[in-house]
Amino acid sequence: MSALRAPRSSGKVRQARLTDLAALGELSRLCQSDGADTRSLGLPVNGPPIGVFSLFRLPLGAFRPNDLMFVYEEDGRIAGLVRVERDSVRDEWTIVELDAVGMTNAGEIRYRLVQQLLREGAKRGAARFHVACADADGNVELLMQAGFMRYGEEHVLARDPDQALPEAWPDERAAGCGIRATTSLDALALARLYNAATPAPVARLEAFRLADWERQGSHWRVPRSSLTPILRFADVEAFVQAAPSGGKDGTQLDAFLQIGVAKEDQPHYLKVVARPDVDVTDLIDFGLGVIAARTSKGGDHRSGLGVIAPVRTYESPIDRRLEDAGFDSIASVNLLMKETLVRVAEPALVPAGVR
Repeated sequence: MSALRAPRSSGKVRQARLTDLAALGELSRLCQSDGADTRSLGLPVNGPPIGVFSLFRLPLGAFRPNDLMFVYEEDGRIAGLVRVERDSVRDEWTIVELDAVGMTNAGEIRYRLVQQLLREGAKRGAARFHVACADADGNVELLMQAGFMRYGEEHVLARDPDQALPEAWPDERAAGCGIRATTSLDALALARLYNAATPAPVARLEAFRLADWERQGSHWRVPRSSLTPILRFADVEAFVQAAPSGGKDGTQLDAFLQIGVAKEDQPHYLKVVARPDVDVTDLIDFGLGVIAARTSKGGDHRSGLGVIAPVRTYESPIDRRLEDAGFDSIASVNLLMKETLVRVAEPALVPAGVR
């Protein structure tokens, strides 16, 4: 005789309503605290938990008009939620929270939420779905069942708030090391730097365009990392370190530095991309000095929030340079993506043959 299967849950997935505020806040709090009967993406920084105040701060708060949130409701109780950030410029959706409560059916709840999200994305023309998660609570298996593929792994490093930040560099010292703020004219050089530092399969999947590298300020969300969503809550700046020789055309860059100075109660953000043979010690010290300068004006309370930095496994030895600067590894997370576009081979010349 075949084994009896557990009955399918009778709940339903629907879009969140304003009347769900209190329940959503409690569910988010429970799942982010890693309760025994809860499931979440397990990120060390997952953005501010949902709260009544943050939900109403549109468009500057945790949600924007083009973001989406679906909930799972069963017997009048909210037992799951999925939060999604939508990048309308690149038609990309990023899952920033996927929570469920229930020892026996949490996996099914989250799977149904993801399926609803994918159906919604198909209707709205989403090109890619991104998600970062810890390899725990069946996260990776669940997402791969939904058609996601794992394409990278990141180490998340953090610098304790109790450690004093180095002083800001004077302009003369930064110029002597070739460090300067980025401009939109750096787009081509940044694309070349990214391709030199990133394996070709990953670069093809992320598919950054020159226009993406031209986006400056708070709209600059590249390069992508597991912590990219927290840049929404930060003042974003970017700097480059020019190659001493300048390369063949005088525009070659050795490294790129992205800084997010927190506007909320979260760590500051630091991301480095560099050519494999470049020492980024000076660039990291410069970046920490920039954070110190931005948070010391007027006794800003944000100076005691610490700094967090994601580093992909293929970007070593950047992680060791961060450890030299006082960072410690706190987590490893997986990067997954589901692409809805159909890739077509570009026309190319091929050797002629005789049939």
